[in-house]
Amino acid sequence: MIRDDAHHARWMELALEQARAALTTTDVPIGAVIIGPDGSVVATGHNEREATGDPTAHAEVLALRAAAAALKDTGHDDGWRLAQCTLVVTLEPCAMCAGAIVLARIPRVVFGAWDEKAGASGSVFEVLREPRLNHWVEVFPGVREDECAALLTGFFRSMR
Repeated sequence: MIRDDAHHARWMELALEQARAALTTTDVPIGAVIIGPDGSVVATGHNEREATGDPTAHAEVLALRAAAAALKDTGHDDGWRLAQCTLVVTLEPCAMCAGAIVLARIPRVVFGAWDEKAGASGSVFEVLREPRLNHWVEVFPGVREDECAALLTGFFRSMR
């Protein structure tokens, strides 16, 4: 698996594109991309809570669901274990998403902006590296942080 900063930055651009897609609705612009072991995009997602009325329709959860389905169709293990993938997301995952990441056995998370109010990857909680859980995640925070934060700040400013 490729883990250098240049790849993280390039992958974050894909997540930012997904976040911008959420702007077509009133959803918070958060985007996620699942990268496979060969560096290719397996699945994408962006927030759809407002669009679908589903409180679990966070970018990460939607990307995890799509990746599991895509990998199951290719005969990759049982599909739901994403043990060779990387999740790239524009905002630090919340507790729900971090729990889903752990359960999906994602080994690496790359995120952009910190979420000082609800983050579960080091800000408020530390779910991804909780030693009492049976799976731990390597975390790469702050990738293109300013761009990710600016997208969110601009969105919330426009909502006021």
